[in-house]
Amino acid sequence: MSKVIYRLKVYDNFHYMDEDETYMHGEFSTYEKALQAAKSIVEEHIIYNYKPGMSPTEMSANYTMFGEDPIIISEPQQVESEKFSAWDYAYEFTGKYHKERTKQK
Repeated sequence: MSKVIYRLKVYDNFHYMDEDETYMHGEFSTYEKALQAAKSIVEEHIIYNYKPGMSPTEMSANYTMFGEDPIIISEPQQVESEKFSAWDYAYEFTGKYHKERTKQK
C-alpha cells in the first residue's frame, strides 16, 4: 500500500476561483494534522476579524467573503470520510466563539 500524503491548498474567498490567489500551506503525514492546520486557518481569521457586538451570522459572512478557504488534498485520492468544508467549520466555530465571547462579559 502506498503512503498517503496530505497537502493543504488555501484559496482566498475574496478572490473566488482565482488560482493566482491560492497557495500551498504545507504537507502532512496524517489527515488529522492537515485537518488541525485547516481549522486553525479558519479560526485565526474569525478571531482576528471579530468585533464586539458581531453576531455569529455576521462573523460567518465576514469569513465567507474575506477569509481563506483551505482544502485538504491527499495522494492517493481522499476517501469520502475525509472531506473537510472550511465554510461548514466556520459556521460551527463562529457559534462557539460567539458564545465564549458573550460569556466573558
